[in-house]
Amino acid sequence: HVQLVESGGDSVQPGGSLRLSCAFSVDRHKTNCVAWFRQRPGQEREGLAVIDSDGTTTYAGSVKGRFTISEDNAKMTLYLQMNSLKPEDTAMYYCAARFFDCSWSPGSYNRWGQGTQVTVS
Repeated sequence: HVQLVESGGDSVQPGGSLRLSCAFSVDRHKTNCVAWFRQRPGQEREGLAVIDSDGTTTYAGSVKGRFTISEDNAKMTLYLQMNSLKPEDTAMYYCAARFFDCSWSPGSYNRWGQGTQVTVS
């Protein structure tokens, strides 16, 4: 059973940076894809970045060049480094995992963290 716990959300000014963390409860090799999503108030959950078991990363256009997904398998932790933050980045941020190939569809992920709030203003 995979459990995910996010941390690192905070309030920052535009142009600032944050690093979100997502701790896994089990060996990363038991999931093929891990990802970061966010959900703005009143909007659908949006995929931001994914990383597969080979370490291949893919980014949504809205964050490419500003956000970086990475992982430390020894620490069983997934990260999202967010730079040049904008007010429109304000959202609840979630990490997610699935046992198959990476997908941008949030409905295809079967494990989610509880979320961490990021506010940019």
